[in-house]
Formats: sequence, C-alpha cells, structure tokens
Amino acid sequence: MYEEAFKNIDDVFWKDAGCSSELDYIEQTSWILFLKYLDDYEDEKETAAILNGATYERIIDKEFRWREWAYPKNSNGKLNYDIALTGDDLLEFVNKKLFPHLAGFKQSAENPKSIDYKIGEIFSELRNKLQSGYSLRDVINKVNDLKFLNNKEKLELSSLYEDKIKNMGNAGRNGGEYYTPRPLIKTIVKVINPQIGETVYDGAVGSAGFLCEAFDWMSKSKELNAAEYQQLQNNTFYGKEKKSLAYVIGIMNMILHGIEAPNIIHANTLTENLADVQGKDRVDVILANPPFGGKERSEIQQNFPIKTSETAYLFLQHFIKMMKPGGRCGVVIKNTFLSNVDNASIALRKQLLDECNLFALLDLPQGSFIGTGVKTVVLFFEKGKSTEKIWFYQLDPGRNMGKTNPLNELDLAEFINSVNNQQLTKNSWIMDIGEINKNNYNLVVDNPNKIEKTDIRTPQEILSDIDKLDSLASEALHKIRGLL
Repeated sequence: MYEEAFKNIDDVFWKDAGCSSELDYIEQTSWILFLKYLDDYEDEKETAAILNGATYERIIDKEFRWREWAYPKNSNGKLNYDIALTGDDLLEFVNKKLFPHLAGFKQSAENPKSIDYKIGEIFSELRNKLQSGYSLRDVINKVNDLKFLNNKEKLELSSLYEDKIKNMGNAGRNGGEYYTPRPLIKTIVKVINPQIGETVYDGAVGSAGFLCEAFDWMSKSKELNAAEYQQLQNNTFYGKEKKSLAYVIGIMNMILHGIEAPNIIHANTLTENLADVQGKDRVDVILANPPFGGKERSEIQQNFPIKTSETAYLFLQHFIKMMKPGGRCGVVIKNTFLSNVDNASIALRKQLLDECNLFALLDLPQGSFIGTGVKTVVLFFEKGKSTEKIWFYQLDPGRNMGKTNPLNELDLAEFINSVNNQQLTKNSWIMDIGEINKNNYNLVVDNPNKIEKTDIRTPQEILSDIDKLDSLASEALHKIRGLL
C-alpha cells in the first residue's frame, strides 16, 4: 500500500513545474511527511498522557496542526472539502504563514536537542517548491493515508524512504554524496559492534544511514529495559551535517527508524578547531563516509594540525581527535589516501599508524559506489595504541559492479566472517608494520595470494606455436577460396 502511495506522490512532483529531479522529490516529500509524522507523534503522546491521568501540551499551535490546515475532516472522518484549503489559498497559507511560523521554533526552543528546535531548523532551511496548490493538495491527501502509529508501519515507511534516498543517489548531480550502499554500512557497523552505553557519532551525517543502522543493531542486541531505551533515544547518537537537504533527510530517516528527536546539528564540522575539543566532547564509536574530493578554504585548514584542502583528510583528523581512548572507528575513504605522496597524506598516514591501531583495511572494487567511479577503502581502527600489523582484505565479487549489479550482503559475507579473527584467505593477508617504508608510509600492498600467470614457454616453443597457427590460417584461407 505504502509503496504505491510513494509512487503516486512522485508522479505528482513529476508533473509540477517546481520539481525537476529526485533530489527535489525527496526534499518535498520530507517536509510534508515530517508534518504528518509530527501530528501522529503528538496524538500518541496525548493518548499516553490521558491514560496515565496526565496532560500533554502540544508543540504545534492549533491553526498550524495537520488536522486543521492540511486535512480537516467532516463528521464521517473524510476530508472536509468545504473548509480544506487548495489552489492559491493553500500555497499562500503554506508559504506565508506555515513555514515562517514553524521556522520561528528555532529561536523559541530552549534546548537544541528538543524536537521543537528540529522543527525550527527544518523549516528555516527548506521552502515549498510545488508551484501548483492543486498539486500540493494532491500530495497532502496521499501523505495523509500514511500512518506512523506502530513499528510495522514505521518499518515499511523507513524502507521506502531508504529507496528514495538510494534513487536520489543514483540520479546524478550531487545525489551520490548522500547515499552509502546499505550492505556496506551494515558491514561496518557489525565490525565496529557499538554497544549500549556507548556514544556513536558521524560528523558527516548525510542521510544518517550509519546512525540508523547503528540504532537498529544496538536496539536488537538485547531485550532493552526502559532506561536503556531512553539511553538509545536521547544520549547515544550524535551527528553534524553541513548541507540543508542532507540535514532534513537525515532527521527524517532517523525518525522513521524510531529515533524521535535526533541529535543532529546543522553545522559544518570542519569549522571547529581541533584544539578546542575536550574530553567531554569525545565519543566511543565513529561511523562515517565523509565527502572526498572537496576543497576547503585556507581559514578552515587553520583548524587542523595537518594543513590540507582535501575535505576527507580534515575529517579523518577530526575523527581521530574526537575518539576516546579505546574508541573505535569505521570510515570510508578514497583509496588514493593509501599512496598519495604529498606531505599532508604522508603525515596523516603516520599519525593514524602512530596514534591508532589500524587493525583492518577493506579494499572495495570499482563501482561499489554507484555513479561516482571512485575507488574506495574502509579503514577500521582503534585509538590508544599504535599499529603493529594490518589485516588487508581485497573484496572480489567476481563481477563488474554497477547500478544493475550493486554491492550486496553476500559479497561481504566472507569479510565479516574473517575480520574478527583476522583469518587468512585467498582475499586476505597480513602486513607487519615493520615492512612499511617510513619515508612515505605507503599502505598500498598487492594481494600476495594472486599470482599472475606467466608464459613459461621457451622462445623456440613460441616460434613453433606461431608456425602452427600460420599453417592453420593458410589452410582455412585455401578452403574459403575453393568455395568461391
């Protein structure tokens, strides 16, 4: 049912002149979906309060609640067409009243962690792009049929929302930066294995795939008591995101996965000076796929001991600094990090090996990230002791990767089964840190288990084989001429 609803919603966006791509579709779906979620969320809180003999004060003022402006009902529970806004009236209300009112929550909220503040952040960053009030009415009617009142409904909605994020990643432009293949995220989470009581952080949160998967992993790790559930809800997952669209998508994605008020801050992580990071700021687990290939300005670079314009290298310094002693990190990075000969790359590899135990390195095949053409590796490391040996794994799925042959969980099964005990297979090997060239700290190592086939024939044997092929070719040509 929900899948058909999402498809119908996209059809409306496609016909509206204000929406031109998958990025627009998911952005517009997100703010409308968020307001419907918020109405169901407040209904649930109000009902629970009544059952407990208490009262619940709603966040949204009456005029701006979903049931008032978006879907007022008649006595039969159907849309009341007599009072429901549509056309230009609906556009004017949404653009000139609803958005400004909700954006004001950012200033009035007392706590940046509260859902009030998140509402203000979202509606400060977005705008309604639908140009037809009749299209907007159509979308609202379809979204109204979606429910958030039980885990099964939320699970279905979160799965469909993930599909939309994936489609956005495949759509070109900048969409790919928001989507990391879900099988890879699951694999990284399994290896790092975050535990209840630990804090989990992503400083380049994007669509929040890592935080969502970590929440799923941790919430299913055991039967949770009330205190542990609240710990996961309020004091476990943290993130920062620079871009407005990704920020909104990340919040919506976490909400659909069951985190009611995500602790995501809309900010550029790299504007923070590493010298200002204190013990209270540090975290137990970092899971991330920071943007690579970006170029940061010189004033941003001044926040870091190792000066470089490469965005991913600045993030890696940030992650090392943000980890508690004994903290664990799984991070995706461009494979050129392993071998670049510029001073920043060499210094950063040295820092990583000196300050952390780089216990595993997963080499991903070309095409793992659809639409980017970039070859990547995953670094798994623990802070607090230097690296003595590195377990390498070269993923070889035996096929060309791409949109029609994406990375899947089966591809990564052997890696998951081998990494914890650092098992040696045809795809894995161990390198002692003493073997690394201390002048450049180059970490590129060819798989020693893959021996290239060589021609062991003598020169005389090769010449003889050439003569035989020439004779066969002459015979074939003679037969062909006889038939003409």
